[in-house]
Amino acid sequence: MLRLVFAGTPDVAVPSLQAFAADPRFDVVGVITRPDAPTGRGRKLTASPVKAAALELGVPVIDLKPRSPEFLEALHALHADIAAVIAYGNILPKTVLDAVPMGWYNLHFSNLPKWRGAAPAQRAIWAGDATTGADVFKVGEGLDDGPIVASMTIDLNGRETSGELLERLAHEGAPMYVEALASVGDGTATLTPQPAEGLEYAHKITVEDARIDWTDAVEAIDRQIRACSPHPGAWTALYADGADDDGSGADTDAKPPVLHVLSAQPADANNPQTPENLRPGAIKTGKKNVWVGTGTTALELTQVKAPGKKAMRAADWARGARLSADACVR
Repeated sequence: MLRLVFAGTPDVAVPSLQAFAADPRFDVVGVITRPDAPTGRGRKLTASPVKAAALELGVPVIDLKPRSPEFLEALHALHADIAAVIAYGNILPKTVLDAVPMGWYNLHFSNLPKWRGAAPAQRAIWAGDATTGADVFKVGEGLDDGPIVASMTIDLNGRETSGELLERLAHEGAPMYVEALASVGDGTATLTPQPAEGLEYAHKITVEDARIDWTDAVEAIDRQIRACSPHPGAWTALYADGADDDGSGADTDAKPPVLHVLSAQPADANNPQTPENLRPGAIKTGKKNVWVGTGTTALELTQVKAPGKKAMRAADWARGARLSADACVR
């Protein structure tokens, strides 16, 4: 039985932790995760999803900083043979990597070397990729550049959000992850260097990245919204009376409210109500629809969240907002 230490933090890491814990070939001797973090309006300290799952499984938890002497001491005390790391959220120094004899292996949500980095599923959707997948690779000191032990590829349907894609990859990748590390343990694994071609980096998506530019093509905005859902959330500034921040329209010193666009889709060209030639950022409402102009054709908003409000259907929001005929977003 392989003594395994597992490192991870968010929800997407939980299926793999549970899969290792359920497999008789592994003894999960410890879990490494980020410290409890303040959440919600009350900013109450809350355990990470991985820590919560570990406590349910009765597995010891290490939530110290990985560069601290106390962390390394706690890791050595586990006497782990092999380590699994997925979405941990910290870079592991060489002293930590060297502390586990068989090495550390990562489940990464792309087919490497494409989309190395922090947001592979998000960037695959934003780029309009037809396929993506998950790879298990041996962790080194470089960024996601180690040799691959196992790989899977899936087709994208063109409508999934990053949250949905990550959930799918987390569940479908977990059995592959377990088998990959079992093969490392029994000496049957083949470690294949990553291809030299096809390298792209999946940089973290910031809040500013998530702001919609309505002069972009409708397909690009649609992909952006899905890539940013649920985090950090695509957004735009709302000018309910037609004023905008370049000085045109009504004169106001007030900062425009932020409207989060939770879901949307390119407008149905076969719907006779779909507006044509709507300028970028202009809003057009119907009884059951809200459209916004883009650099090409209209985008239909389906779910939004206004400041201080719950998420709601876009048509319900528009009725309550009582938008003027000049209302727009920027």
